[in-house]
Amino acid sequence: MKAFLKGFIKRPGTIRFGAWCVAKYMGFVYKTSRWQKIGWEYPEAYWREGKPFILCFWHNRLLMACFTWTGAMNIHMLISAHSDGQIIAQTIGHYGLKTIAGSSSKGGAQALRQMLKALKNGDAVGITPDGPRGPRFEVSEGIVSLARLSGLDILPVSFGVSRRRVLSSWDRFILALPFSKGVLLWGEPITPQDWVEEDGGRRLGPLIQERLTHLTQLGDTLCGVDIVT
Repeated sequence: MKAFLKGFIKRPGTIRFGAWCVAKYMGFVYKTSRWQKIGWEYPEAYWREGKPFILCFWHNRLLMACFTWTGAMNIHMLISAHSDGQIIAQTIGHYGLKTIAGSSSKGGAQALRQMLKALKNGDAVGITPDGPRGPRFEVSEGIVSLARLSGLDILPVSFGVSRRRVLSSWDRFILALPFSKGVLLWGEPITPQDWVEEDGGRRLGPLIQERLTHLTQLGDTLCGVDIVT
């Protein structure tokens, strides 16, 4: 029975249906909640100029992150090639976001090449720097390598909601609930001038972690809920 269920979950039809259900739920939460938008002037400047950049957010803020993307520019999200990753990929596809399959643990080199190609073509790229398996709130080498090789700016993103469930998963995933007060936040860009120093760029990882953590905690504070650690 266990083997049957495992195989059933991985079937393309099951993945498509699961993605459709999650996308519908996300839309319901978004439409029934009141949202405050903070820092929108940062991405709007890039969208107006057609300037590519790297977007990042913590893995536990996946659910509503797609609603921060309102620009005409294409974005390619780095998503795990596993079945759970494919559910995420097909879910965000309902909202017009493209995906690149891979992670720091599997398919990393190929994914890095695809992301660099997307950025060169004038598109944006999105990464969860602590995904797909953690450690939670720690920046992996993937986004650091991408920034160094592309020389492009990094923009942090997050969201907070007043009604939620914090799951017991490794990332303490935030399940947003309907009829919430929510906030969608963009942070100040991290430019190469912020981290290119004599230390060879070793400051970049801690800088991303600091900015992204501050932005995420700000979202929770504005919604009057406990900060997730």
